[in-house]
Amino acid sequence: MDELGRKTVQEFKQAAKTPVVAVLDNIRSMHNVGSVFRTADAFLLEAICLCGYTPQPPHRDIHKTALGATESVDWLYFTHTIEAVQQLQQKGYKVYAVEQAVGSISLESFHLQQDQPIAVVFGNEVEGVDSEVLKICDGCIEIPQLGMKHSLNISVAAGIIFWKLAEPRIIAGV
Repeated sequence: MDELGRKTVQEFKQAAKTPVVAVLDNIRSMHNVGSVFRTADAFLLEAICLCGYTPQPPHRDIHKTALGATESVDWLYFTHTIEAVQQLQQKGYKVYAVEQAVGSISLESFHLQQDQPIAVVFGNEVEGVDSEVLKICDGCIEIPQLGMKHSLNISVAAGIIFWKLAEPRIIAGV
């Protein structure tokens, strides 16, 4: 661990975070939830909001893919995703759904003011982000794709989005 420069859980908790919160809207798969935790840890995200029937730690299948990230990344549970989005907006976060929708912003064109806290909503593996949640989001971010399917597993989409949002800090060496 020392040679790799990895943080302890205590160092992670005390570190300056990337001002990003992930919101998981009715995710079915415990493996997807664990993977999002692990990726949120990799990019020092502030927190994850688990909403609706999204599985919550502790659970063996979440831990299998999270590899301890449920201990480092803060998380909250909300019965309804709308509650999480509204609470984040009240705290000054811009909230974007990761969804293919009319008027969505292609990821390579997406820019925020520096240090603007952002929350990104990832939807159910089959249904996507709930339509009522989409209505109250500040916008949608779309990951451009070239193939036939034009959809990604939520854990893959999260990795791409988290990288883009953390990229300025990575480049700056923060």
